[in-house]
Amino acid sequence: MKSIKRQLESELSEAFIKFQRELIGRGPQEARIYIVKDMVIARFKGVLTVEEKHLINHSVGVNLVKQMRMLLRDMYIEDLKAIVEQKTGCEVLTSHSDLSTETGERMEIFVINKNLEKELLE
Repeated sequence: MKSIKRQLESELSEAFIKFQRELIGRGPQEARIYIVKDMVIARFKGVLTVEEKHLINHSVGVNLVKQMRMLLRDMYIEDLKAIVEQKTGCEVLTSHSDLSTETGERMEIFVINKNLEKELLE
């Protein structure tokens, strides 16, 4: 039987993948969500599109891909926060993101208003 924590991490993963598919037209090859104390950490592997993979081979392309992805994130950050807040019942206080064009991974970290991990494990 899945623990409540693992179940919530799985639900968050599915919601993030669905959102990314609707936004970009495809989701990551792999998504892992970790609830750690007062943070929800999302690690997405294989996020670059075919076009982005071509662009990162050019010196200007790396910055272009990162700028585009950060602009998209800025445009849709409220939607991402809403997913976390709806699934966890916690308020998102802040969030951080980075994309590695070398590995094709993207990380999202959401800091929430309580130690959710502790509550889920009690």
